[in-house]
Amino acid sequence: MTNPVDPNGSPAAAGEAALQRIVTDSAIRLGILGLLVYWSLTLIAPFITLVIWAVVLTVALYPVFAWLSRILGGREKLAAFLITVVMLIIVVGPVALLIAGLVEWLAGLVQTMRNGSFTLPTLPEAIANLPMVGTRIAGFWQLATTNLAAALASIGPELVGAGRSVLGSLAGLGGSVLAFAASAIIAGVLFVPGPRLARAARRFATRVVAERGEGFIDMAGATIRNVSRGVIGVSLLQAILIGIGLMAAGVPAAGPLAIAALVLGIVQIGPGVVVIGVLIWSWSTQDPLTAGLLTAWLVPVTLVDNVLKPMVMAQGLRVPMLVILVGVLGGTLSYGLIGLFLGPIVLSVFYDLLVVWMESQPTHTDGTRTASKLDPGKRQERA
Repeated sequence: MTNPVDPNGSPAAAGEAALQRIVTDSAIRLGILGLLVYWSLTLIAPFITLVIWAVVLTVALYPVFAWLSRILGGREKLAAFLITVVMLIIVVGPVALLIAGLVEWLAGLVQTMRNGSFTLPTLPEAIANLPMVGTRIAGFWQLATTNLAAALASIGPELVGAGRSVLGSLAGLGGSVLAFAASAIIAGVLFVPGPRLARAARRFATRVVAERGEGFIDMAGATIRNVSRGVIGVSLLQAILIGIGLMAAGVPAAGPLAIAALVLGIVQIGPGVVVIGVLIWSWSTQDPLTAGLLTAWLVPVTLVDNVLKPMVMAQGLRVPMLVILVGVLGGTLSYGLIGLFLGPIVLSVFYDLLVVWMESQPTHTDGTRTASKLDPGKRQERA
């Protein structure tokens, strides 16, 4: 009796028809699955950055959450709530104070100009003697001292462009602060189910890269904590030391300048911008002894992160320090502040996969295979 699908009754033709049905069925299923994946990614794309930041904050601060939970007698929700409140205060507080101070200063400036009591301080002689631009600055300063309206009118187009840039920067800063605040709230929600989510991530990674998946998840967690300590910890140390030096030398606005150095250090620009400006001001206005001592203090403090950050970031990891450093710098340049964490994680996993692949042993003639000594699950310390 012939096969109804195979009019010729050939087994080869029947097998080919069955294979075609399987291929067609698989293609349709993969197409539907791909469409669903694409659709899902499109829906969650606006929130990916927030979620990544929330995961980074959760992993980085989970040891603090666990310690605080023990102190509070196992009340995990209260510990998560307190950490979330502290994060929001740290993020929103300085920005709110900055905006309030800026509004107050602008209001005072407008009132002073309306009263006609606005006067410019005397231009420092060092600025007036600068090559190429000193004469122009001195001329503009003199005009502003005698006729402020005419001076402002002479640079009207530049003021409009600068105002737009400042407003754009403030708007971007406000958006970033709101996004980070939302990430902090999401992180607070993730603290309690954190261990369960970590186990799910390990199972997913094991499905993707077999027995090495769990080791890669542990490596990612350790990398996030090391980068957090290396970047935020070292930047905080630098800001404290810079603030001490500024206060000891009598530099005005030492506190805001130290905060600016902290922010610049965290975003990987470095406190050098603040330090250079302070040193220029010090050598222009202070006596040589004070300026020399301040320089001797600030220069090593500014450069110390080049030594401390790589050491702290690579601590406890078997990945070379150079890989972590390249990941931090490359990630920051490519993806901004979030790349600070994504860069070293991606490069570390890629490096470990590359080493395992290069060092893997071929299959023996008896069918056995030499186990690799580079299993990240054994090499990586548990996060």
